[in-house]
Amino acid sequence: MTSGAKQPIIFCDFDGTITNNDNIVAIMKHFKPEGFEPIMQDTVDRTISIREGVGRMFALFPSSMREEITEYVLSHAGIREGFAAFLDYLKSEQIEFYVTSGGIDFFVDPLLKPFGIPADHIFCNGADFEGDRIEITWPHPCMESCHNDCGMCKVTVMDRFPADRYYRILIGDSLTDFEGAKQADLVYSRSTLTEQCKKLGVFHVPFETFTDIQNDMKDKFTQEVL
Repeated sequence: MTSGAKQPIIFCDFDGTITNNDNIVAIMKHFKPEGFEPIMQDTVDRTISIREGVGRMFALFPSSMREEITEYVLSHAGIREGFAAFLDYLKSEQIEFYVTSGGIDFFVDPLLKPFGIPADHIFCNGADFEGDRIEITWPHPCMESCHNDCGMCKVTVMDRFPADRYYRILIGDSLTDFEGAKQADLVYSRSTLTEQCKKLGVFHVPFETFTDIQNDMKDKFTQEVL
């Protein structure tokens, strides 16, 4: 399956997209570490960067809570309807699928493990538990084409796949997806990303389940719109 001379490729958000809820928000609201609320509000309001906000919020937790936090996420996250079938569809069409997550590896990796996504197709932040407090690490920072201090920069990941060779499809729901949406050829959006795409005038297709996306992709390829 190709889009003209370009190869379709998918970059998919994790929190609130693959999972039903935003896990970082859920972690903070469940455990309520002292002082998280103003940091979260500043992050949402974009008065501080995502990298700064997420780093400061997790630093409120002692490293000893690693297992407790992981178990909470695994039992409460929930995978969005149609995800496994969507991955099967992409395999059948030989479309590469990359997870581009602002989440943290210690809960992203175990949640995705049942789906057999290759490790080098999962981009997310890391965590260091050696010190007294959880320290978030940032293996995929912003490069030349993005200056938003994203932490896990989706634009940087997308830049590995040049626009002249790839038809870049982004799937997402939140502020961590805004910059990538501007670069994508096609955006599947929900929640806050839909609102932002409307403001930016970015073409987008709203969705609620991965079945919605799969059906839309089938229609577009069949009609040779892509």
